[in-house]
Amino acid sequence: MSTTSAKLYSFNLSNSKTYLFSGLFIIGNLLLPQLAHLVPQGGLIFLPIYFFTLFAAYKYGIYVGLLTAILSPLLNSLLFGMPDMTILPSIIVKSVILAVAASMTAKHLGKVSFVGILFAILAYQLIGTAIEWAITQNFFIAIQDFRIGLPGMLIQLIGGFLLLKTLEKA
Repeated sequence: MSTTSAKLYSFNLSNSKTYLFSGLFIIGNLLLPQLAHLVPQGGLIFLPIYFFTLFAAYKYGIYVGLLTAILSPLLNSLLFGMPDMTILPSIIVKSVILAVAASMTAKHLGKVSFVGILFAILAYQLIGTAIEWAITQNFFIAIQDFRIGLPGMLIQLIGGFLLLKTLEKA
């Protein structure tokens, strides 16, 4: 880890902070979608299930990111019925790709980077869309995030960058 990354952390599975931070981000990923769903098609437009996964993985590393990526959609589906079980596998795949891309990018760059966050978002969307297409066999459904979810991707990019940059200084 370079000296410029002093405010980016990487916890392992034997560190209790991994579970504490994952739990906090999972709660965020439970609450934010509930707010988004107050707007008609808010989940599809704002893609809220990914926001804290991006933040968790970029700031705290692969383990916090993966726990958040996997447990957030599962718990949302079990508790609130969203995402629906039919699309849950695609959501989890995209979440895992996001966690891996964000944590690897942060580790490689060693700092909060607008381009790094953009890369993580594009990676999970492009790779995830291809996998979703293979799963659903429906291109129209697979590109739904690009058709409807661009505002959510922009919120992830701009909001994620600003939040990470603010906390980098803390």
